[in-house]
Amino acid sequence: MNHTKLYYFIFSCFFAVFQIKAQLHTVWTPDNGDGTFTNPILWGDWADPDVMRVGDTFYMVSTSMQYVPGCPILKSKDLVNWEMAGYAVERYNEDPRYDMKGGTLYMNGSWAATIRHHNGKFYVGFCTPNGWGREKGNFSICIADKPEGPWERTIFPEYMYDPGLLFDDDGKVYVVHGQGTLYVTELNADAKSVKGKPVKIWEKRFKNAHEFGGGFGMEGSHAYKINGKYYITCPAGGSHGWQICLRSDNIYGPYEHKLIMNDDHTYPQNGFHQGGMVQLKNGDWWFIIMQDRGGIGRVPNLVPVTWTDGWPMLGDNGRDVITYKKPDTGKKSPIKVPATSDEFNKKTLGLQWQWNHNPENSMWSLTERKGFMRLKAMRADSLLNARNTLTQRVQGPSSTGTVVMDVRGMKDGNIAGFGIWEMPYAYVGIHQNKGKRSIVMCNHGQIIEEIENFTGERIWIRARATDRNFKANLYYSLDGESYHLIGNDLYMKNGLRWTGNRFALFNYSTTEEGIGGYVDFDWFHFIGK
Repeated sequence: MNHTKLYYFIFSCFFAVFQIKAQLHTVWTPDNGDGTFTNPILWGDWADPDVMRVGDTFYMVSTSMQYVPGCPILKSKDLVNWEMAGYAVERYNEDPRYDMKGGTLYMNGSWAATIRHHNGKFYVGFCTPNGWGREKGNFSICIADKPEGPWERTIFPEYMYDPGLLFDDDGKVYVVHGQGTLYVTELNADAKSVKGKPVKIWEKRFKNAHEFGGGFGMEGSHAYKINGKYYITCPAGGSHGWQICLRSDNIYGPYEHKLIMNDDHTYPQNGFHQGGMVQLKNGDWWFIIMQDRGGIGRVPNLVPVTWTDGWPMLGDNGRDVITYKKPDTGKKSPIKVPATSDEFNKKTLGLQWQWNHNPENSMWSLTERKGFMRLKAMRADSLLNARNTLTQRVQGPSSTGTVVMDVRGMKDGNIAGFGIWEMPYAYVGIHQNKGKRSIVMCNHGQIIEEIENFTGERIWIRARATDRNFKANLYYSLDGESYHLIGNDLYMKNGLRWTGNRFALFNYSTTEEGIGGYVDFDWFHFIGK
């Protein structure tokens, strides 16, 4: 190796380490570096988690609804430090509305995913409701040799709501599913089709965590075979709810039940809801369980499992743990976090990004201008039906996203910018009309402030979000140094149902002649705490 190559190699290694350290200092990390961790393990919307272990690696899958790619899969060596591994669904091809043709399909896509590993293959199952309800829809199984993919997806005609996949030790395959009334359906050995009819195993409802007779039915089932007994863990009571465990000697019951967690002290009035458990190599068990934290989303926490009289009791005497000793994996794991910031200097998008629906791939590019994300405008009336909106999660307890956008390629009718996406949404953008450009701050369809006669080529836009009153504010800069507050406060909500708010980059056109106008995003920088 000559001196030039050696110098370049050393510099590259130094820069890579610098980038990793910079990333860790700007993103919430639960690892305290002293053998303990502090919940939540991910301070963002990683809803409906399910978890498993393959060898010395843990894998977690999460709900992502209509966002594409779908069914995000994370990996970890210690259940505390997580990074993205891939997605089980590249895009949704079963309905043109996922392409925003003839409507939209917000709140659809993947719900309540389950993840398992069997005979060398990874399996992810999820349900897709038809609309908002729990009675109609379909069920999918995705299969791959590795979590990075490629994945093969099979769509079942049957609808199995909130599925939990179980590979039994006798070779049989089951899905536990339902809301309120729970069922077990046997699949064929390849897990690609249904073998038997659903068998009802549970139909009792709870008035509260301790009593029967009310309207709270269980859902989010995850199934396990442990020491010859069948266990099904389920939440009930919604965001204010609790965790129940069913137990039986037979997959079809009868089942006895026990309350295994009922606590909201770390985020009052919002109890611990859906989740799954996993066993370490040393025999210890842990449970990843989500907690609804409003506009930030449904946030996963890690709690220990204590087996008492054959029941998996969660947390510390039934309560959530805040700071606790890390799981004993026998190895020390480096601090890691899922990626956030992006320089757009690669040929493929980072795994932190998801589109709001299926993207139109001819209308975006990372290669037409090297080092930039180019978004080309398509026809839309508002951000609600603007295709190719690129998103990633806001995070708690507070996070700031900043972009710089080159606007020289815009056409009349284009609106391009950056902001916070959900319902309601808010953004700062550039609007071009009759050859003139203006800076606008929009709060859910209403222009709150407009600054006319913008003549620059670049604009810096910043969005700050916090879990305090779930408030977000927007800023702009003309030089990348001095930022100016613009418009009014956005109070983040979950109008799209159960998906947390997101940072969003976009470009759309309100006119036909504006189609194809483009903007170039140089980078996205994330700072959190």
